[in-house]
Amino acid sequence: MASVQLVIVLDAAIVNVALPTIKTALGFSEGSLQWVVNAYTLVFGGFLLLGGRLADRLGRRAVFMAGMTLFTVASFLGGMSQSSSWLVAARGLQGLGAAIVAPATLSIITTTFREGRERNRAMGVFGAVAGSGGAIGVLLGGLLTQYAGWQWVLFVNVPIGAAVVVLAPRLLAESKSGESGGFDIAGAVTVTAGLIALVYGFVNAAQDGWSDPVTLLSFGLSAALLATFLVIEVRSRFPLVPLGVFRRRNLTGANVVGLLVGASLFAMFFFISLYLQQVLGYSALKTGLSYLPLSAGIIVSAGMASKLVTRLGVTPVIVPGLVLTAIGLILFARIQPDGSYVGDVLAPSVIVAFGLGFSFVPLVIAATAGTTGKDAGLASGLINTSQQVGGALGLAVLSTLATTRTKSSLSVLGHAPGPADMAAAQVDGFRLAFAVGAGFALIGAVLALVLLRVPREDAIAAAAQQGG
Repeated sequence: MASVQLVIVLDAAIVNVALPTIKTALGFSEGSLQWVVNAYTLVFGGFLLLGGRLADRLGRRAVFMAGMTLFTVASFLGGMSQSSSWLVAARGLQGLGAAIVAPATLSIITTTFREGRERNRAMGVFGAVAGSGGAIGVLLGGLLTQYAGWQWVLFVNVPIGAAVVVLAPRLLAESKSGESGGFDIAGAVTVTAGLIALVYGFVNAAQDGWSDPVTLLSFGLSAALLATFLVIEVRSRFPLVPLGVFRRRNLTGANVVGLLVGASLFAMFFFISLYLQQVLGYSALKTGLSYLPLSAGIIVSAGMASKLVTRLGVTPVIVPGLVLTAIGLILFARIQPDGSYVGDVLAPSVIVAFGLGFSFVPLVIAATAGTTGKDAGLASGLINTSQQVGGALGLAVLSTLATTRTKSSLSVLGHAPGPADMAAAQVDGFRLAFAVGAGFALIGAVLALVLLRVPREDAIAAAAQQGG
């Protein structure tokens, strides 16, 4: 289970370091490059809740093995990509496999280990692997991209996935929840398609303008699909997301804040990778090493956050965390075309790391506080979904803004842009993206202050439930 969680977490981080190489190899434009990340996160977020329901009702081990098989095959197909559309399709399949595997993994741990010391030890291992996955991913991504080729950031999943599928029947017992009922496949498909259409609208707006017919059609189709999703959820006997659950103030507030945190985080990793490699000229390996202080800071601060929540409550931890995240992003918004890692990247990385660590843990605790039984599973799934969807939408918005600003900066030159002009224009776009990302974090801090009212005893109970 721990190795599977490592692969899922690692896969989100490992691709970021390879993005500039993938862009050149497969001919992605600056605006369309985000699909390498968003194809995975959108499908992952859109089908995560359905994956949990499938595991509970059809058998956790069987669904786990099916999802892992799909993830492994998709990783192999992605490594074999000959075009940008091929890779994006493979990343979408990876996201679907991850959405099936992730909830089954946690359910198997919960049903395999007895509540108390045994389960807490298992959750400790699981959490440590999840926390270190980002650091391992960026370092391994740099090594593989530089010495084996970008394809291996995807191929690396194949032997691990194959071993897991072979060993699963020998190591894991089958279990089901015993619940009966249907599956809201229509809801999962419409919400995912609606979000993809929305992101495509932003991407096309950056390339062809906001008034372009394709842009307008994409936004219109997105609105229609998302409205259809809401109708399906209201009428379905077994909805993917029972809308009544949002009457809970803390759950709703945590998910709104989770959207904003995801929007800041995903875009930050995306633009840092481009800045280090395309502007500062770093190799893939050097870029991976440059992420280590950020990843280590998140691991350390997340461990501190669970203890602080039990002493102080949710709001006194998450609000300063989001403010720190905003401060770090504001500092990132001051990067220079002729900058350096120590002068422009290191300090903001450490500040953002502690901000995110102090944000992630209280968010999950706030989302699950006061819930029991299957409601706790639904609440955990919703907060994970919110962060994934927020990350995809935030990256779409910020990438569109950055690309538009870069084009605007180049258009006023009055002469053919040289390498220095291109670097300055790119950095101008990155700075705008970081600044707007800081705005997302600050809005999240204000909303957390206003919306989250988690009693201290509920926070302690939720922290214990999460293994904190």
